[in-house]
Amino acid sequence: MTDAHVVVVGGGISGLAAAHRLRTLAPGLRVTVLEGAGQVGGKLRVSEVAGVPVDEGAEAMLNRRPEAVELARAVGLGDDLTHPATTGAAVWTRQAIRPLPPTLMGVPTDLRALAASGIVSRAGITRARLDRVLPASRIGTDIAVGRLVTRRLGAEVNDRLLEPLLGGVYAGHARELSLRAAVPQIAALLERGGSLLSAAAQAQADAADDHTPVFAGIRGGVGRLPDAVARASGADVRTHATVRELVRSDQGWTLVLGATTAEERVDADAVVLAVPTAPAARLVRPHAAPTATRLAEIDYASVAVVTFAFARDRVAGAFTGSGFLVPPVDRRAVKAATYSSNKWAWVAEADASVVTVRTSLGRFGEEAQLQQDDVDLAAVALADLRAATGVVSTPLATRVTRWGGGLPQYTVGHRERVEAIRWGIAALPGLAVCGAAYDGLGIPACIASAHTAATQVVEHLRQRGRITP
Repeated sequence: MTDAHVVVVGGGISGLAAAHRLRTLAPGLRVTVLEGAGQVGGKLRVSEVAGVPVDEGAEAMLNRRPEAVELARAVGLGDDLTHPATTGAAVWTRQAIRPLPPTLMGVPTDLRALAASGIVSRAGITRARLDRVLPASRIGTDIAVGRLVTRRLGAEVNDRLLEPLLGGVYAGHARELSLRAAVPQIAALLERGGSLLSAAAQAQADAADDHTPVFAGIRGGVGRLPDAVARASGADVRTHATVRELVRSDQGWTLVLGATTAEERVDADAVVLAVPTAPAARLVRPHAAPTATRLAEIDYASVAVVTFAFARDRVAGAFTGSGFLVPPVDRRAVKAATYSSNKWAWVAEADASVVTVRTSLGRFGEEAQLQQDDVDLAAVALADLRAATGVVSTPLATRVTRWGGGLPQYTVGHRERVEAIRWGIAALPGLAVCGAAYDGLGIPACIASAHTAATQVVEHLRQRGRITP
């Protein structure tokens, strides 16, 4: 047993997973989660559009990493785990929706299939073939993944295949994103040989025997996960609780909450910061200014999700497969569309008369487009959807969800930046950080980051004798 108290700042999936892990590692530990917003979950949230529940943020979890599906099972959602009903993705480019050929994180593994898709021109295919005879590329400490792919496979492959795939994940630009941090799989490929095409094809062949579905979802929406984790953690979860200041104390740390005229102080033996890097930098700066500076170096992209519901009998045949990606070179507002009713059986079953489609907008440095009001932004998204699919029906309902500063950018040097941050945080006993800004944006990566932070905190408390081994 223990009377130690840990405060987790941030009630997104990272903070809630940290709270759950803390209570798992030390069942007697008192854990408080402080979330500034009015609800927990961060970018995982479900809402209804025309009576159908739809994820407003992330809608899938990487299934080939264990952390997310294991946590879902641990908090009672195991029976609701599901997999996509279809994975037929495509790319909307050159005035057509074209089938996405086999790739490994945007690196083509079959040039014949790429040529047949029409995504890349004949000249682009000829240029990509030069990869097999080019000298081996030296990565060095780090390099932008887009620059590497352009060097080896040509600008067309980068612009029309890599960019839309990475844009869907990071809302960033391939020529700025770190190879080693954003797509370590490609870095590993190059270490196996000089040809990127050959290495990608071999890696795909090596994985051919793995029949595990790549992605998993949750019936009713991935946005159900945060509340389930919060309940299972047994933590005291408080919303509308913004932390203004972090103060060193004899016990460990004191957190200052609320308005200056009615502030509240919460004492803790240890603290986990599970917030974006800007608020983390603000809280850390009085104690480690260089670390705060490195935190502030991580930029974020703002994005929006516009979800439409259509009457099924008015859009018959308009939507096939799971959706499409859009290369930024085509200068469309929408960067991707997901046909939710096709992709997830549970969405279609919620109301067979309705078809739901999610469109996403926003890339790093292109926030001006998102300054439009909801009506205008939805109109822009609908115009692109109509141009891509030919659908003319008026939506039954529309929902616009904005994620301001939602996606951290893993720019060149990101791994060294994160290493410096962790080194600086380690010099502040009883403090740990976790979240999407460090080791991966996906839900499993966020949970893994939370588990690491929780383990560090518990080990610190044990060393201080605050937890009995």
